[in-house]
Amino acid sequence: MTTIRIGSRVITKDGFEEPFIIAEAGVNHEGDMEKARLMIKQAAEAGADAIKFQTYKAELITSKHSPAYWDRNKEPTSSQYELFKKYDKFWKKEYEELAKIAEEERIIFLSTPFDYESADFLEPLMPAYKIASADITNLPFLRHIARKGKPILLSTGASTVSEIWKAIETMTEEGNDQIVLLHCSLIYPTPLEKANLGMIKDMYSKFPEYIIGYSDHTLSEHVLDVIPVAWLLGAKVIEKHFTFDKTLPGNDHYHAMDKEDLKKLRARISYLRDMIGSLKKFYTDEESSARKFARRSLVARRDIKKGQIITEEDIIIKRPGTGIPPYLIDFVISSIATRDIFEDEIIGFGDFRRPGQE
Repeated sequence: MTTIRIGSRVITKDGFEEPFIIAEAGVNHEGDMEKARLMIKQAAEAGADAIKFQTYKAELITSKHSPAYWDRNKEPTSSQYELFKKYDKFWKKEYEELAKIAEEERIIFLSTPFDYESADFLEPLMPAYKIASADITNLPFLRHIARKGKPILLSTGASTVSEIWKAIETMTEEGNDQIVLLHCSLIYPTPLEKANLGMIKDMYSKFPEYIIGYSDHTLSEHVLDVIPVAWLLGAKVIEKHFTFDKTLPGNDHYHAMDKEDLKKLRARISYLRDMIGSLKKFYTDEESSARKFARRSLVARRDIKKGQIITEEDIIIKRPGTGIPPYLIDFVISSIATRDIFEDEIIGFGDFRRPGQE
């Protein structure tokens, strides 16, 4: 679809609005409701459109024998099960409360489900679903979510074009074509040279019927460079990890933006949007005087007597543009002056006639 509504926001494929920004809180709350509440409040104050969490239970998402695949210098946990077990304290009751807090703060609540149970109990709490890159080939799960009929934000990190098409096909077969594809890299953190933002343009060419966005995993120090570029390349939805304290060790704090980063990001994008202005060419009202006075007209190079045939040597092209425009010079040459035209006078349409005209 070329237009998708998420809550009160309408996201269009062909428009040039400021992006729909998702502050990805994930599990940076570390199982603490007060920290989660704080992140909702801060994200709302800083201008995010949505705050998103991650909903899972370690035993439902990973085997106890799943190895780590992230930078162990930043997150030392050696197994996926161990990491997920540290942060799977919230469940249905907690997310219902967080959704209520988000409503009070006037920010859209989202959470990525990682299993069928969480997908089901989250359904009445949020206007759209986010699916993680790792589940792009989990076709039974995609079918389950697609049947709920809500917009789907699908991350495409570490995937092939054919895998993306298969995911799209799976969801559209269930009657759901409300799909936003998010380009991202599953490198934590993502080096700038591996962000491959140019893939956003390629995704538009390969998936022309769908809205494209970007989920960012670069370090927060690059947020004001990377995300505006992604937006300028066409990303209509932006997702970036969010934290209340970037200095905290481990998990997703180290590559997350905080409230101040988000404020600066929103201001930078608004600044760029104002600077870019219209996507259609026209001259503005403010340019009217320059259009009139900075352009040129045909001007008498020397005195021209009444009845004289005007030659090219009689004419010079000068400002302002209040007389006959230069593109009509051939119409004036060989015409007859109808009055005395003095040197440096602007030639007007009543100052000459064509031969044979009386």
